[in-house]
Amino acid sequence: MQRAAERDQHDRRDQREQWARGLRRVLVCAAAVPVMLIASGCSSDSGSDDAGAGDSAKASASESSASPSPTVQAVAYKALPEPCKVLTKNTLEVLAPKAKSGKKGSSDDASTRSSCSWSSLDNNGVKGSQFRWLNVSLLRFDSDVTRGSGNQLAREYYETQVEDARAVSGAKNVKSEPVNGVGDEATAVRYDLKKKEGAFKQETVVARVENVVVTLDYNGAGLAGEKTPSADDLNKLAQKAAKEAVAAVTKENGSGSAGTPSSTPSKSASKSPSKSPSGSSSKAASSSPSKSASKKS
Repeated sequence: MQRAAERDQHDRRDQREQWARGLRRVLVCAAAVPVMLIASGCSSDSGSDDAGAGDSAKASASESSASPSPTVQAVAYKALPEPCKVLTKNTLEVLAPKAKSGKKGSSDDASTRSSCSWSSLDNNGVKGSQFRWLNVSLLRFDSDVTRGSGNQLAREYYETQVEDARAVSGAKNVKSEPVNGVGDEATAVRYDLKKKEGAFKQETVVARVENVVVTLDYNGAGLAGEKTPSADDLNKLAQKAAKEAVAAVTKENGSGSAGTPSSTPSKSASKSPSKSPSGSSSKAASSSPSKSASKKS
């Protein structure tokens, strides 16, 4: 009986130990399950984030490749004519009859900027003299993705040139009018200017044809008691010469739309024009006859 009891106790101890060991295994497993779930969940979320980042990068790359590169309208004119040859011999004989030849202005790039001037003095001694000075300036603009199209840049410069001609220091009786049939747009400005040599009549015609601006300055005076020239006559001659110069620009490039109005209206009456790269009109008018040509050149 005692041995049987001992065996029974021993069997019970074995059962309790086995039960305890089984319980510990269950608790360990139970504790491990949340950790596994958490690890699994983190792994799943991380994969989702990586996939989302990849999709976002692909979408960004796709949008970047789909975005068009900046473009700007190509210019119509890519060259300028020889400035001293833009006017015919007959025209020069009328506007500057005593000029032997034109004086070409200096330029660091003749394809974008050039000029030529003629000085004429019909000297009749004590009977008086007739002085004439003529200058033609050509400025061509190229299109630029940051600054804009050549046409727009030329239009802004055209407006500035007109305003400069209207605002010459010392000018009297300033008048301006649009000129038809000369390029895409043109304006004639006239005024009187008193100098030590005599009373001068100044005519400035500014014309734009596509991406090129032509500025023609023409002035005259009767010296030593000679009669002052007619402003109307000078104006007509200046407009005729400007039209000829514009035609020379289109001919040089083999095509063009001289005389065809631009689709964008002119803003030459604007009170706040953009800055001009040159103040040639005002400088020519405000200087003396002998100094004008040198400055213009």
